[in-house]
Amino acid sequence: MAATPKKLIATKTIVHALCLTPLAILAWQFWDVFRTGSDALGADPVAEVEHRLGIWALRFLMIALAVTPLRQLTGQAVLIRFRRMLGLYAFAYATLHFAAYLGLDLRGYWLQIFEEIAKRPYITVGFGAWLLLLPLAITSTQGWIRRLGRRWGLLHKLVYAIGVLAVLHFWWLVKSDIREPALYAGILTALLGWRIWKWQQKRRQGKLQNRRTPSGSVATQQQ
Repeated sequence: MAATPKKLIATKTIVHALCLTPLAILAWQFWDVFRTGSDALGADPVAEVEHRLGIWALRFLMIALAVTPLRQLTGQAVLIRFRRMLGLYAFAYATLHFAAYLGLDLRGYWLQIFEEIAKRPYITVGFGAWLLLLPLAITSTQGWIRRLGRRWGLLHKLVYAIGVLAVLHFWWLVKSDIREPALYAGILTALLGWRIWKWQQKRRQGKLQNRRTPSGSVATQQQ
């Protein structure tokens, strides 16, 4: 059943509120630490801010990637209406994660980022993931979809490479307990596996259709 415009607007409002909730909680805790010196963000507030922003960027990326499989499994076409929104939230949180690293960790010595990118592999792949997200966020509007045509779909397939880089960034960043990055690696593998399986299925159906078409044409001509 198709969602009515009012229901869709209400649902999108709820999704926006849910997506902004982690940021609101983090901002409140950061302000509390700044104002009172509390331990709301643990022993290392800077690391906690960066971690939370980064982990939510990864979560929104995984959710956005899961939209298409969920639509295919449930038949709910309305889910596609939320994919772009979730992808943009992934970019927003990733940008805040990067900004927190520049502002809180490097403390304004922004040129040092190039040294860090060259020296630390986890920063290299993380920065690469953010750079690839940038054109996807810019071209997410209807205007760009019309301008790019088929090239838009090819460009936005970069999201899978971004997912791999983001998981790798998290994996290399964690030095001991790899259970959480392994979980996201498993989710990404399942999503990529589904995509490959659907692509192979579509390819097989296309080959079968191509085989039938010539014989059908000949039969039609003979009649």
